[in-house]
Amino acid sequence: MSGRAVCARIVAAIALAVAALGAAPAATAAPAAWIDDLRHEPDRTIDVGVYSPAMDIVTRVRVLRAADPKAPAPTLYLLNGVGGGSDGNWLDRTDVVEFFKDKQVNVVIPFGGAGSYFADWRADDPVLGKQRWTTFLTKELPPVIDAEFGGNGANAIAGLSMAGTSVFQLALAEPGLYRAIGSYSGCVRTSDPRGQAIVRTVVGSRLGNAANMWGPPTDPAWSANDPYLHAEALRGTEVYISSGTGIPGPFDTIDAQGDPMQLTYQLLFGASLEAVTNLCTHQLRDRLQSLGIPATVDLRPTGTHSWGYWEEDLHKSWPVFEAALAR
Repeated sequence: MSGRAVCARIVAAIALAVAALGAAPAATAAPAAWIDDLRHEPDRTIDVGVYSPAMDIVTRVRVLRAADPKAPAPTLYLLNGVGGGSDGNWLDRTDVVEFFKDKQVNVVIPFGGAGSYFADWRADDPVLGKQRWTTFLTKELPPVIDAEFGGNGANAIAGLSMAGTSVFQLALAEPGLYRAIGSYSGCVRTSDPRGQAIVRTVVGSRLGNAANMWGPPTDPAWSANDPYLHAEALRGTEVYISSGTGIPGPFDTIDAQGDPMQLTYQLLFGASLEAVTNLCTHQLRDRLQSLGIPATVDLRPTGTHSWGYWEEDLHKSWPVFEAALAR
């Protein structure tokens, strides 16, 4: 018998002996995400397909490369709203490409997750399917981005509307991952009756069932995922929050919009939506103040739930993110 065969038998015997003694097998590492495909586009924009083992899908992510792609750079994640980018997104509704053209930061914009709150759902939804966005965004995607695009490990995240809630939940789910978070027109309190009603309405607008996310209204998961209740854990993270009032402002005119249908939507629906987020933002501001947690708060006197204001929010909040990313 060869020496290799003898060694193999010895290893097998040891393995059987360990099993007989009831030793626990070594833990198996969770599979890592990987880049499935990558397409270069104009203006240093790259369309990347990232396979998520948690969701078993390839998710589209747009990356705006840092001004100097050869040098290490921090990463700013920008989340789209309730439609996941299908009905308007950071790329087609704002000047994000031009704004970040001369800045040493990789900007990452994930697509998908409509109506999901970018959460890990407890059950697959008959309509929305398997939602494990928290795992994807906090554990799977960052290592891929850093390895492929020279990330230096410093991250910030911002989101609007539905994602204005998600950015807090993601920061709480993975402490230390983000140095700064930005919430534009979000409603962060999710477990009180009003918050639950808002969540169910948002999820239901995409035909999903919020019970598949956090269970029935009495389930402890609602409180566990409520950033308002766990705001103390945000201490040390730079926080930027903003909202308008719903009163028409400078971006709610035909000259600013150019599209009568879009303007009508903003005035009929965007006004009432922003009035709700205004109450939510006041509530969150008061909560952070009561805990002595610093935050930059921009409560505009006017403005509807629409992209012109979110573009402005991004511009105003960037100095907060930039300073945090440079620490």
